[in-house]
Amino acid sequence: MVEIKRLDTTTPDFWERLKTLVEWDSAAAATVTQTVQDIIEQVRQRGDAALLEYTRRFDRVEATAMAELEIPAARLRQALAAISQEQRQALELATARLRAYAEHQKLSDWSFTEADGTRLGQQVTPLDSVGLYVPGGKAAYPSSVLMNAIPAKVAGVGLLIMVVPTPAGAVNELVLAAAAVAGVDRVFAIGGAQAVAALAYGTATVPRVDKIVGPGNIYVATAKRLVYGVVGIDMIAGPSEILIVCDGQTDPDWIAMDLFSQAEHDEDAQPILLTPDAALLDRVQASIDKLLPGMERREIIAASLARRAAFILVKDLQDAAGISNFIAPEHLELSVADPEALLPQIRHAGAIFLGRYTAEALGDYCAGPNHVLPTARTARFSSPLGVYDFQKRSTLLHCSAAGAAALGKTAAVLARGEGLTAHARSAELRLSGEST
Repeated sequence: MVEIKRLDTTTPDFWERLKTLVEWDSAAAATVTQTVQDIIEQVRQRGDAALLEYTRRFDRVEATAMAELEIPAARLRQALAAISQEQRQALELATARLRAYAEHQKLSDWSFTEADGTRLGQQVTPLDSVGLYVPGGKAAYPSSVLMNAIPAKVAGVGLLIMVVPTPAGAVNELVLAAAAVAGVDRVFAIGGAQAVAALAYGTATVPRVDKIVGPGNIYVATAKRLVYGVVGIDMIAGPSEILIVCDGQTDPDWIAMDLFSQAEHDEDAQPILLTPDAALLDRVQASIDKLLPGMERREIIAASLARRAAFILVKDLQDAAGISNFIAPEHLELSVADPEALLPQIRHAGAIFLGRYTAEALGDYCAGPNHVLPTARTARFSSPLGVYDFQKRSTLLHCSAAGAAALGKTAAVLARGEGLTAHARSAELRLSGEST
């Protein structure tokens, strides 16, 4: 039995306890950072030779040439043909739904023309190349392949490279099949910080990319943090989170299982329940006691519940919305009678699941919205992964002669105020068409 810690918004120490509960330090220990820095430098200096060495050391794969670590397109198609029909249909359905949702996210060119003929606008272009990291250690995540690859492809990314470790040569067929369905261009059986370094700086075999996306362990996350600026990254992800706001009327077994669905990711995952109904907390606790022994990953779930879970008693649903906005959860379930009425009060959440029948797990796999979401309260300022993360915007300015004259006077005044006279003269030369 795991007794979930309880908080009450009416107690004097509530906010102090809540802040302690949700704190998460995503920074790596100094020893991890130093190790990753060393790996990155070795890959920068020695390229493929370093990749082969680290793959032998960390993944126990005895490759003698990088060609042995590239998984050809024919192998991806073979995996797609080998999986069960049920699995293939699930991958294809999820892909279709993800693609349909992603199509609505595409940014577009726009412009407008002022009265004097000056045109201003925006041009949108896709990234040339993207690297996708897929974990391959404790578990395999074909869903991560789809969630990262499909919006990149919808955006029009020219080259999508996937890296996935294969410990002791173990390849997950479903991951390869997902790569085939999603249209990944090249796949390398490499992982860890060395794979991130290869994507960031390039080697003789692995092309350098413009952005790296996808989840990974602390070494991968640290490597992404260290190469940011050389390449773009999606985010630094912390442990998975779910926050459920319930009015007390949802089946407590449903609530318990939804909490389990995130707790089973790892021991640091954070499941939280908010409700104004004190009796619901007892019912959900009873459901946890009943259902947990039958869960395959019960030890991980139990550790997550004991370490980071909480039941929070709130005054009403408006109070719950305020607490939710402070937590800014990765996943937010509004398990209430009228979720649409509560929705306008929600300002900070990665993904919002409306109504009693909308299990968060649907969003993890096939509903359409992306499951790559901000964690550790970063939903206060960041958003889910989407097509827009694989597009760039360039501003456009096309001045007419009249527009250049009008703008030039204003620009010159401001430039001289900053002491930047070359700026001022650059603008002023076009007022009369004179030259130096």
